[in-house]
Amino acid sequence: MAVRDGRVLLLKNEREEWELPGGRIETEETPEECVAREITEETQWPATTGPILDSWIYYINQVEKHVFIVTYGCYPDTDADPVLSHEHKEVGLFREDEIAGLNMLDGYKRSVMTWFAQLRAAEKV
Repeated sequence: MAVRDGRVLLLKNEREEWELPGGRIETEETPEECVAREITEETQWPATTGPILDSWIYYINQVEKHVFIVTYGCYPDTDADPVLSHEHKEVGLFREDEIAGLNMLDGYKRSVMTWFAQLRAAEKV
């Protein structure tokens, strides 16, 4: 996930849920390369992948599949506005205090709050 200027980049999916940019890993890439590629593909934001924040398995009822999710904190390498791709319905930038009220998986909320906390701690060093 990418945070810039105190706002996290989120995308709205076809289930009307906000989620982090991401997707399936290609056989020739590392997980870190996958995350950076997916952020760029889905938002036109180049990003540098940082630390792993969390992981869990999520069952998507609509497609009857389990998905293994690993979230990374990422650093956007651009000042441009994010661009919505064909894969999502909406793109948004949200402050930390807005996260709890969003229609978003608890795992994603936990990851977002963890990344905000780590970024705050890094500013104090």
